[in-house]
Amino acid sequence: MFNKILIANRGEIACRVIRTAKKMGIATVAVYSDADMRALHVREADEAVRIGPAPASQSYLVIEAIIEACKSTGAQAVHPGYGFLSENAAFAKALAENGITFIGPNIRAIEAMGDKIESKRFADAAGVNTVPGFLGEIETPEDAIRIADEIGYPVMIKASAGGGGKGMRIANSRNEVKEGFELARAEAKSSFGDERVFIEKFVVNPRHIEIQVLGDKHGNVIYLAERECSIQRRNQKVIEEAPSAFLDEKTRAAMGEQAVALAKAVNYESAGTVEFIVDQEKNFYFLEMNTRLQVEHPVTELITGVDLVEQMIRVAAGEELSLKQDAIKLNGWAIESRVYAEDPYRNFLPSTGRLVRYRPPAEGTDDRGMIIRNDTGVYEGGEISIYYDPMIAKLCTWAPTREEATRHMSAALDAFYIDGIQHNIPFVSAIMAHPRWISGALTTGFIAEEFPEGFKGASVDADLKLRLSAVAAFLDHVENERKRHITGQLRGKPVIFTRERVVKLDDEWRSFLVDDEEGDTIFLRSRDGTADLELTGDWRPGDLVWRGSVDGTPMTVQVRRTLNGYRLAHAGVEAVAHVYTGREAELAKLMPEKLPPDTSRMLLCPMPGLMISVDVNVGDEVKAGQAVCVIEAMKMQNVLRAERDGVVSAINAEPGATLAVGDVIMEFE
Repeated sequence: MFNKILIANRGEIACRVIRTAKKMGIATVAVYSDADMRALHVREADEAVRIGPAPASQSYLVIEAIIEACKSTGAQAVHPGYGFLSENAAFAKALAENGITFIGPNIRAIEAMGDKIESKRFADAAGVNTVPGFLGEIETPEDAIRIADEIGYPVMIKASAGGGGKGMRIANSRNEVKEGFELARAEAKSSFGDERVFIEKFVVNPRHIEIQVLGDKHGNVIYLAERECSIQRRNQKVIEEAPSAFLDEKTRAAMGEQAVALAKAVNYESAGTVEFIVDQEKNFYFLEMNTRLQVEHPVTELITGVDLVEQMIRVAAGEELSLKQDAIKLNGWAIESRVYAEDPYRNFLPSTGRLVRYRPPAEGTDDRGMIIRNDTGVYEGGEISIYYDPMIAKLCTWAPTREEATRHMSAALDAFYIDGIQHNIPFVSAIMAHPRWISGALTTGFIAEEFPEGFKGASVDADLKLRLSAVAAFLDHVENERKRHITGQLRGKPVIFTRERVVKLDDEWRSFLVDDEEGDTIFLRSRDGTADLELTGDWRPGDLVWRGSVDGTPMTVQVRRTLNGYRLAHAGVEAVAHVYTGREAELAKLMPEKLPPDTSRMLLCPMPGLMISVDVNVGDEVKAGQAVCVIEAMKMQNVLRAERDGVVSAINAEPGATLAVGDVIMEFE
């Protein structure tokens, strides 16, 4: 067994590998760029080595720097995590040439399966079901259009060396093929240093289901059931679960056996994933094989009890698998929500900055046996950089059933408190409450179908508005009770105590009377006689989260203080509740509403990023929806479009410019 390993990665996956290595008694070495000098993985490792400037191309992707870090620290092996160099055959070869063990598959498997074009040819020859498509290299947009016409629309344009949704576009027409081809190539080159793309038929209404495999150097390969990864946005997985609610035992076994057959054909060792798309009749087709640990591996660990990172390390050290196929039993249900630094209310544009508050829900097993796990690489006070993937954390829950795991996830998301940057917690919270998620009727088109105009917040019915208004009245009552009991604050003046609380939430006003109190329970009665409510909660002023129940319904609500009230977040709903006394409410209704400035004739930068191209000139006429420029942020190229018809009157940013949120890129007349 190794005495010391180096993790050639960053963020939550580096922390994840460090955790298992420590459990095994193995010393760890972290590597870091200038942007990650104070990162969590640097803090948690036994040693840390700087490998270059902030851009990944000058640090985490520099093979020579990783090898030199191994030599200087005496690391015997390297775990690559995922992304970066994890599926780079040249990296594995370089390690071998320097006597360093690669904690991953053999070079032949990486070469055969890591290249998406070659992997499809290999899978087809091995008798694995594959999706119709063109597997040759495509040089020009015109070639791409011709090939797409032959295959038939819709088609998927994918980076040959890709993964993680980078360099991937769906095209439904010739125009979309031309635009998607150029964007996919640019993203592929930026993320992987390889601009080759291929085109395949896009299966309508598919589910994305993948099989986890595990092999050793002695010819043993097993599969550890499946993960459902159909909830995707821009081909990037958002929520995963294990097992899938769609598969039956027969289909699961057939997919697992094909995945094992493919792995054995390349003498696969270590952890790997065979991805399939599955149509509504349970026909499945090979998509690709990822010759690395997957982002969503925790859900498999939670339902099987197998530590995949530990198995990877043991296999790399030459140990034979102690696990046999018939010993793999599925226990309960696990869900993973990816928490990203992005603004769901602004088309999920990346968000960067400092984590002023970072308070995840407590990890561990509760008194009901349900589990919360949070894999993260950040901490309160840390910074989300523009240079890397926007993932903040992977929040996982386990419970005996899918329904219970969903409820546990909803409560955990409601308790996940982040300030300082925008994040997608409201969005994933809304999905947990969505009828299609609850029923399990999923496809990879779920997000596009259910949120066609983007995410505007979860819908709020009358019952939820009432409960949130009651929580606001509860909070205000508790705060005012505390103020009345602070020694000396009233200077001997008589206490004037009003039990009335008038709450304005959205455009609705509700008047409550605090009818009675018993410990942490407050009884509210609406002035109009329409509702009597019993609220129980142990919230105290300064707490970030209210946990309690309203008429017996459990609720977890995030609390942010605002002028005359609170900003409340629950189940994907973010609402501002102003709380007044009766007289204050009368006066508040007379106050004029302050209107925001008119920016309708400006294109404002929606995220920090780098201007890649400007596609119009001053004086050009543009139509609503027309692409006008491209901005790169967090390894993704984002096309900005005109929001209305007009004429370009000014362009204030050139290609190469670094932009901040709110910068005026161009103006229209």
